Amino acid sequence: MSRIKRVGIADLPLHRGGVPRWLIDRMIKLGSEIVHIIVEEYGQKELLARLANPFWFQALGCVLGFDWHSSGLTTVVTAILKTVINREELGIIVVGGKGKKALNTPEEISTYGECIGLSSSKIELLKRISRLTAKVDNCAIQDGYHIYHHSMLITKEGYWTIVQQGMNLEKRYARRYHWFSEAIEDLVEEPHTGIISERVEPLVLDMTSKLSRNARKTSVDLVNDGVRRIKRLLRKLRSIAHQEGIVKWLGLNESYTSSYFKIPYLSMPRSINWKAVEQAYELSPKNYEELLLVRGMGPSTIRALALISKLIYGDEISWKDPAKYSFAFGGKDGVPYPVDTRCMDDAIRFLRDVVIALRTDEKNKRQALNRLRILQLKLRN
Repeated sequence: MSRIKRVGIADLPLHRGGVPRWLIDRMIKLGSEIVHIIVEEYGQKELLARLANPFWFQALGCVLGFDWHSSGLTTVVTAILKTVINREELGIIVVGGKGKKALNTPEEISTYGECIGLSSSKIELLKRISRLTAKVDNCAIQDGYHIYHHSMLITKEGYWTIVQQGMNLEKRYARRYHWFSEAIEDLVEEPHTGIISERVEPLVLDMTSKLSRNARKTSVDLVNDGVRRIKRLLRKLRSIAHQEGIVKWLGLNESYTSSYFKIPYLSMPRSINWKAVEQAYELSPKNYEELLLVRGMGPSTIRALALISKLIYGDEISWKDPAKYSFAFGGKDGVPYPVDTRCMDDAIRFLRDVVIALRTDEKNKRQALNRLRILQLKLRN
């Protein structure tokens, strides 16, 4: 499979209200047929690859009856997938979820991982990856969105896809981050298959950018040199009288100055977790991945190390936001129109027939696929 490229970013407004039971029931039925067709025809890895594409995932949510720009699409679609996939013998598991369910991810990886035959070493590796991806999107990318939803899909061969979502309470928007194991060359350098949105922030500290590569290395070197040296360098930086001086030193366009003041998470942090820095010194991280995984190594400490790398040692860091939607049966909030339940039920029956045909002889299989192609042509026209 060719490597999936980063395709964009989208912000999703926070919507109130839950999904009605009548729609949830249909989502589960329709989602089940879609999942089975893809796994039967293309395999488990292909399902994960499609879910790792933010636009395919968004389109799936719209097919299931969600508004394209609703933040709830992420949490409900992953919950539907968890219900559908974990109760079937597809050789795939779904773990994690929203809020407290996200915290249960390591335990669920152990429990469900054993059910599909994953080795203990693979289970431990997947736990590490789960934790690292959350740290990357919370700390290495500082865009003002804090992760509150984390779902991971894993095949029996160990392929994985992660879909997680962050929230900006002040702006009332959410942002979704997608990962796929087969598309990743480096877990901390531009690892996403996509980050999905409408809104691009004016300034984002992106330590996953290739441009920030040297700053990541310097950050690791700094913690390995010890706390005393970092404190001395911070005192030197704080002697700069005005924030305008920092903006100038960072090499940012002067037009960003007003935006800079409105983004406190980009300023020099007032507090740093020195215990985490001391722990990092004792652990002697070999790379940025190991640095991020140090307990207590949060956004402010990562930001301080990045700014020291830039302002003292001249390493470049990226301030560019690493940054596109669809309908089938309508949306639950009536946008752009109410859910057409009759059409949705017809689609469920049609897809179920296709799944049954795919499991029978080749003649029926060809006929079913031909019907599906004809339906696709009609929908396009």
